[in-house]
Amino acid sequence: MREVAQKLEQRQIGPGGRFDSVRHGLGNGDCSAGDGCSERRLELPEARLTLDHAAQVVLVEVEEKGQRRGQRTLGAMESQTLTCRIGAGLSTSESTSNAAAGAAREARSAGLGHGEVDLAFVFLASAHIAEAEAAAEAVREELAPRHLLGCVAEGVIGGAREIEEGPAVAVWAGTLPGAEIECFHSVAVQTDAGIAVAGFPELDDPGLVALLVDPITFPAGPFLTRLNEEHERVPLVGGMAVAGQRAGVQALIVDDTVHAHGAVGVVVSSRPVLTVVSQGCRPIGHESVITRCEGNVIYELAGRPAFERLRDEVAALSPEEQAVAARGLLAGLVIDENRPEYDTGDFLMRGLLGADEATGALALGDIARVGQTLRFFVREATSADADLRQALGSALRGGRPAGALLFTCNGRGTNMFPEPDHDARVVAQALGNQALAGFFCGGEIGPVGGKAFLHGFTATLALFLEP
Repeated sequence: MREVAQKLEQRQIGPGGRFDSVRHGLGNGDCSAGDGCSERRLELPEARLTLDHAAQVVLVEVEEKGQRRGQRTLGAMESQTLTCRIGAGLSTSESTSNAAAGAAREARSAGLGHGEVDLAFVFLASAHIAEAEAAAEAVREELAPRHLLGCVAEGVIGGAREIEEGPAVAVWAGTLPGAEIECFHSVAVQTDAGIAVAGFPELDDPGLVALLVDPITFPAGPFLTRLNEEHERVPLVGGMAVAGQRAGVQALIVDDTVHAHGAVGVVVSSRPVLTVVSQGCRPIGHESVITRCEGNVIYELAGRPAFERLRDEVAALSPEEQAVAARGLLAGLVIDENRPEYDTGDFLMRGLLGADEATGALALGDIARVGQTLRFFVREATSADADLRQALGSALRGGRPAGALLFTCNGRGTNMFPEPDHDARVVAQALGNQALAGFFCGGEIGPVGGKAFLHGFTATLALFLEP
């Protein structure tokens, strides 16, 4: 316990009871770049604003100069079958065009046959960023998809393989009969009153919303907070695509256009899709109710000083478990309290940023509220493996998967597991096929308790099912 306490106390609570900074990627309302959203100026298209002055972020309509708005299309209806067919391919060729074309051909041969492609994704490793347009063109020539979405990331996933560094291109392609599909490009617009997000489509009972975000130019945390306020239970997954450390170093692909800023995404309706979030944790101690807090600082749990409660629960662990807690201790917050009991998936995991033994306070990586249920968790490779397998097993119980999109943290992979390709192999095994693609994220998006959040060290998925 002494080692845990020392590590927490080294990060002291700042003026006013709040920590002055929060780890990149956790949804406390900070932009991923680390500077405040209100301090960033973006070169953005003209927008028509309808601003709610009480909100940090509002959703508005925008028409970008020289660009048509996204159009919704209907997936091809084949006379003989309504089967959902998905294929994925991966290439590590150093030639961007060859890699994209090769991955696209592999995706088609893996299960699409001669069917029309309704939706395709292309994920590029950062080594290919300079030729992103050529990669998109190569995918269009090979697959002629009705819609194409893509981004550049630190590493990519295709089939049962994870490429964490070096050149690589992964392509995912699907024939989705009867699906309504709408791609979009959203931007953050700086106003005198704060940030407005433009270009996000109207949502009418979607089956899936997938979002690929440039973390430098798009305020994902505040956006998700606003989205949760306006819509209930949005099935949204995706990730922060980290291609570089400055604005403009990104290539967000949407249909026949490549953008350097904002976020791109797709809304899929009228098809069965499941979302899965695996936060990779296991609980320690017992649940307790927050009885005193302010912002992200917890002072009391069940009427006792929060630090004292944590100290006692860690002290009750074995020496081996205490060592695990010293490396990865988190606080889980219940989002949907309307349950008789809580499973691990009902908790939103947030980091413990520090402690003050004198006041008994703990600081979390997110805002808490009085009456919310909290439990402490630990995260390491064994728990992450078990949680992913359990989450997939529960989601696929009774369903027939056709393929999946995977957004996994760049802190997983060989940074967490002793062998490469862990998440891809586990997901492919659960699917019973290799119709899987995705990328390594600097923050993952997925729902917990019916609300969409930004996560860390998490794997989030969209599982496409057969009807």
